[in-house]
Order: sequence, then structure tokens, then C-alpha cells
Amino acid sequence: MSSTPTLKVFAPYDAVCLGEVPLSNATEVEQALTTATATFQQREKWLSVPKRIAILSKFAALITQHGDDLIQTACAEGGKPLVDSKIEHIRCVDSIQICIDSLRTQTAEPVHMGSNAASMNRLITQSLEPIGVVVAVSAFNHPLNLIAHQVSPAVAAGCPVIIKPAEDTPLSCLALVKLLHQAGLAKAWCQMVMPESIALAQTMVTDSRVAFFSFIGSAKVGWYLRSQLAAGTRCALEHGGSAPVIVEKDVDIAAILPSLVKGAFYHAGQVCVSVQRVFVHRSIAQELAQAMTNAALSLKVGNPLDEATQVGPLIRAGEVQRVDTWVQEAVAAGAEL
Repeated sequence: MSSTPTLKVFAPYDAVCLGEVPLSNATEVEQALTTATATFQQREKWLSVPKRIAILSKFAALITQHGDDLIQTACAEGGKPLVDSKIEHIRCVDSIQICIDSLRTQTAEPVHMGSNAASMNRLITQSLEPIGVVVAVSAFNHPLNLIAHQVSPAVAAGCPVIIKPAEDTPLSCLALVKLLHQAGLAKAWCQMVMPESIALAQTMVTDSRVAFFSFIGSAKVGWYLRSQLAAGTRCALEHGGSAPVIVEKDVDIAAILPSLVKGAFYHAGQVCVSVQRVFVHRSIAQELAQAMTNAALSLKVGNPLDEATQVGPLIRAGEVQRVDTWVQEAVAAGAEL
């Protein structure tokens, strides 16, 4: 039997164990960073643009080919209803295609010369080069598309990437990384790592060998990690929002209701661009509130793997308690349930 510690993955709907992934200790995290760094330092082995395009094209084709399995896995471990997980799968492939299109069209911007005596009769040429090792930390709510969003640009740019998926949804990431290797990318160029502790994950992110940090998650965690990055490390932080919708008094309520309700209850509200606040003209506020109530009550809530389900579970039991607390606080403050 292996003594390697593992992370068990449970379905948020019924708590069934879906599988497990190995956790990485400090030695293994160090090895991942060493491997990625050594890979990048071998300039003669950098991936050419045609090679990157070929790998990403095969990757997109494999994701399409294995769509049913990927959708089922993402749906089960993330809780997003099947109907929405199918759309996410399409977006996942599209995200990779965008990287391919960028490789075919992106060029270095020309530098304007001749604007003063020193630059007269002079020409500057530029070339784009990979920045270095990328470490990406992902979120749970789009377990296919977010991984594609973070890993594919790194591959397209020619950078070795270490990806840490959310602890709730690592199975989808593992499946995608395997397909990327199957598409022709050497394992050293893309490694999935699940540090066994938060402290170890922070050590990995803030290592001086990391050239670029990609983060999708809460603002609190993201801005904290940004403050701890090594000197020179660049980063991209993608956080949640509190997206409002403004409804004017002359609106056609019947026309906007489907989009408003879908936006509010998509993936049980666990999306950064979901409808989180609605500002309504006072003359129609009650009418719209009642219409949204009726529409919400008609939504099919249940097993995300059921084709008819429109709203699945929240990702963890603790989130259910958190939402309930907010509701009770609002009622106690005078809100109408």
C-alpha cells in the first residue's frame, strides 16, 4: 500500500466519495518547482509556436472527444447542473481555441522611431518570449473552463506551468492535465500539484523562481498572496464581484425575468458575475420581487446529474450555513422573507 497522503473528493449533493488525488509534501513541491525551472532554462528545448499550436489543437480535440466523461466529473464534484456543465465544456474548448488564434495573430508592437534627432534613421525590432515559470491557483466553480483559462495561455506563451486546483474540484483538473500530456506536452511543462497545507501552497506561490502568478479566488486571499510575491513576479488576480442589476420603471418585467432569475440562481449563485443585487424603481419593486419569487419557486432543485435540475447544491455544507445566517440577519433587520 502507498503511504502517500491523499485528498478525498466528495460530491456536494450527496457526500458520495468520487475519488482521491495525491497530496504533495514540501519535497514534492520543491521538485515541481525545480523541474519547471530546469525545463524553462533549457532554451534549446523551448516549444516552437507551431508545436504549441499543434499541442493545443490536439488538446481541444481530446476535450471534445472525452466530453461526456469530463462533464459528468465536473458536474458531480462541483455541483453545477448538467445543463450548465455542458455549456462550460463548450467554453473550455473555446478558451483553448482563443489561445491558438492568438498564437496565429499576435505580434510584438512596433516601436515608433524618428520622433527626435537621436532616433532618426533607426529601426527597432522586437520578439515575444515566454516569461518563465507560471504557478496558477484555481477556483471550484468552473472546474473545466477555469483550468483551461489558466493552463492554456501558459502553454501558448511557452511557459512551464504548475497548476493547483481547488480542493473541492481537483478531479476535473487531473483529467485535463492528463489529456494535455496525451496531446503531446511533456509532463515537465504542466504539473498538477496539491500542497498538503495552506502554508506549503503559499511557499510554492511566493518562491523566487516563479515568474508569473495566476490566481482565481477571493479578494482577501488573492491580495494577500500578491503582497507576498517575490520581487519581480508578475501576477493576474481574478476575484469575485457583487454585480448589481438596475431595473428602470418602464421595463417589460416578463421579458427580463428569465435572464434575471437565471443570473441569480445560475450555479446556486456561486459565480462572480451572478446577479447579486437588484436595484428596482420603487413603483415596480414589489411587482418584480413577487415575480422573481414565483419564478424561483418553480425552479427544479436537486441532483446536478439530473437533466431536469436547474439549481444544484452549494459547494460545502458550511456555505449553506453561511447563506442561512445572512438570510436570518436580513429578516432580523426588518427584511421580508
